[in-house]
Amino acid sequence: MKVFVADTLPDSSVSLLSGAGYSVVVALVRGPDLRDALEREAPQILVVRSTKVDQTAIEASPALELVVRAGAGFDTIDVNSASRRGIFVANCPGKNAAAVSELTIGFLIALDRRIPDNVHAARGGRWDKATFAKAQGLNGRTLAVIGTGNIGRAVIGRAKGLGMHVVAWSRSLTEQSADALGVRRAASPEEAAGSADAVTLHVASSAATRHLAGPALFEAMKPGSLFVNTTRSAVVDEAALRKALDQKGIRAGLDVFEGEPPYKQGPLDWSLASHPNVYLTHHIGASTSQAQEATATEAARVISVYAETGRVPNCVNIAMQTAATHLLTVRHLDRVGVLAAVLDEIRQANWNVQEMENMVFAGKDGAACARIWFDGKPTGVVLEKVRRHEHVLAASLTNL
Repeated sequence: MKVFVADTLPDSSVSLLSGAGYSVVVALVRGPDLRDALEREAPQILVVRSTKVDQTAIEASPALELVVRAGAGFDTIDVNSASRRGIFVANCPGKNAAAVSELTIGFLIALDRRIPDNVHAARGGRWDKATFAKAQGLNGRTLAVIGTGNIGRAVIGRAKGLGMHVVAWSRSLTEQSADALGVRRAASPEEAAGSADAVTLHVASSAATRHLAGPALFEAMKPGSLFVNTTRSAVVDEAALRKALDQKGIRAGLDVFEGEPPYKQGPLDWSLASHPNVYLTHHIGASTSQAQEATATEAARVISVYAETGRVPNCVNIAMQTAATHLLTVRHLDRVGVLAAVLDEIRQANWNVQEMENMVFAGKDGAACARIWFDGKPTGVVLEKVRRHEHVLAASLTNL
């Protein structure tokens, strides 16, 4: 099985894959170069970090079966195109949680103590203790955590270690889970922001979260409060952020922004980069050696499990709920052709199979149990045909 790695991964993970017998090709390519490389190499598996994988890249290799994002998000991959071609997409969630949460806490401390401005003044030969000795401190203040996934929870733990109170919001957060985290649950992002001295975002980028931090959230924030985004730029409405910076004295720590340069080094042209209330880092949230090693090791695990079992850990494009209306359960002898005959009856009945599994019982000459979820109009005639097969022990239909 050929694995094409289109981003920089630690040597240890590449060696791990090569040592396991996979043919590994490493080439740092993007855009049309990625498409051409996939067409030329025809790998079964593609591994990326920040490289975007668009429709043309996905369609370039007919052999492609799996795309692994060596990171937490997957918005850089055209998941819809992958799904249309039956290609699995997986990510590596939670492996960079410590790194991103550390940067988040670093932003909070830096914003409160104005550490970058202190350093800049000192390096410029200016002593200004009168200006910089006015921090409020974080102990006893309230942090609003928007999103309570792996990174959000890591931030909560670190913030509480600093003596901060935490109010949190997430679509999946319940009163019970909030109690377990030791936080107060807010009914909305705006409610969380309005009751806090600082706000930090940790939601995935999706259509539902686009501009989640918009006019309403910034309007709810207290004047002079802190705002941190280490997730994705699309979550923030930058026009609303600029207004909050200028009119409410909001101070922001940002690791991501719209129109981020695609290159590792070069010029930077972004209107808020020089804003006095903004501290900007270079999309380095997950860029620690610890996080990169852990993420790359997880990517290698995903590949190995898939190659050995056909299962895809952390798969993001398998439907959680299908259009299945009925379940056909068939207990049968473990013989050649039984399932083929059952599926042929299903085809003739015009039932559309959504999911299926076949479990073989232990023991010599064991039986098996097939479960087939389908969308279609069930009839007793089809069920009787299945039951009459010489190797079928029993069959039943369940209305879902």
